[in-house]
This record gives sequence, structure tokens and C-alpha cells, in this order.
Amino acid sequence: MATPALLAWSGGKDAAWALHTLRAAGEVDVVGLLTTVDADDGHASMQGVTREVLRAQAAAARLPLIEAAVPAGADNGTYEAVFAQALDAARLRWPGIGHIAFGDLALQDLRAWREALCARLGWQALFPLFGADTRLLAGAMLDGGLRATVCCVDTRQLEAGFAGRDYDRALLDALPEGIDRCGENGEFHTVVHAGPMFTAPLTLRRGHGTLDGDRFQRTAFTLID
Repeated sequence: MATPALLAWSGGKDAAWALHTLRAAGEVDVVGLLTTVDADDGHASMQGVTREVLRAQAAAARLPLIEAAVPAGADNGTYEAVFAQALDAARLRWPGIGHIAFGDLALQDLRAWREALCARLGWQALFPLFGADTRLLAGAMLDGGLRATVCCVDTRQLEAGFAGRDYDRALLDALPEGIDRCGENGEFHTVVHAGPMFTAPLTLRRGHGTLDGDRFQRTAFTLID
């Protein structure tokens, strides 16, 4: 019998591919998605994906979405408290559940932090993609039908002009040497709109780009019904 688990959901390609990977393996049954959003605007914390798009993604994945609202500028303790409340809510809905999966690929310090946090809260963290060769993984995602667009660029690592571009082979070929093909070092983030984890593709409208502070170039996307 498959182990029930939540999946941490950002709206990006790695979380989406983690869902596809877990479903294909069959050992873990993802029963719900957990996303952290800004309490003020409802956007996913880093990617900036809107609540409207996050909910549409969850519906396309045939999964309920648990939203953990984190106040803007919250410290780590506040984040952990909100995360713990979301996990408690999940256990009320799925009694006995104790696993949550993450789409992290290579950052060992981040993995260790997640594992320690989950352990303190009585949960076990899973990492179905961790350690994958990100060049090969990027190709496998595209070959497997995943479609995404870059929604956020860290301009200290990558040119702002990559924001708003489709995540495709042309983009991979254009990335400078030293930039991870999956953006695992935070160089860029994506919003997924199609793939084998969805029942049907989403149609998104690309909005205007904005510079967040002096670092993050973001491109907004809205859902077209």
C-alpha cells in the first residue's frame, strides 16, 4: 500500500516534476499540496505565482491545496509556526499522515534544515529528485511534456531579460556557464502550465515585468479561463 504524503507546492517545475515522479513510482500517494503564500497578496512566497494560478494548478493535478499564509517579512520562527499549523490541519484531514515531499534537487544545507524541521514536528521529509543531474533532469522534464515559464530571476546571478521566457531548450542553451539548468541555486524560478501531472494545460497571460527591490525581476501571470 502506498504511503500517503503531502507535497510542498511552489507552482514551479521542480515541485510539479516531483509530483509526476512520485506518481510514476507508485510507492507514495500524494494526497494534497501544501503551499506557503504571502499573507498580504496571496502569492507564492518566492516564485510570486498568484493564488488564482496555484489553485488552478492544484485542480489540474486533481489534488486539494492547503495554503499556509506567512506575514510579509516574517522571521524564521514565524514561518515555522505557520508551517506547523498547516501540517496540523493536514493531519485533521488525513489522520495518521506523516510524510511530506519536497522538490529540492541539490542544496544539502536546505535539505538538512527541512529534515530537522519536519522531524521536530513529527513528520518525515522526502526528496524524490534530490541528487539528480540537473542537466539531464531539465531535458527529461521537457521530453516528458512539462511546460513552464520563467517568472522570477535573481538579477545578481542572471540577466533580467530571462524573466518571462519559456523554459525550453532555447532557454537552456542560452543560459551562461555556471547557471544551473534547473535554477537550483536560486538563479530563476518558474510557473508550470502543462505536463503529465495535470489533466489539462492551463492558459496563462503574461503580464508586465517588475523589479522587486534591487534584485528580483518578476513577471506576473494571470489565468485565462
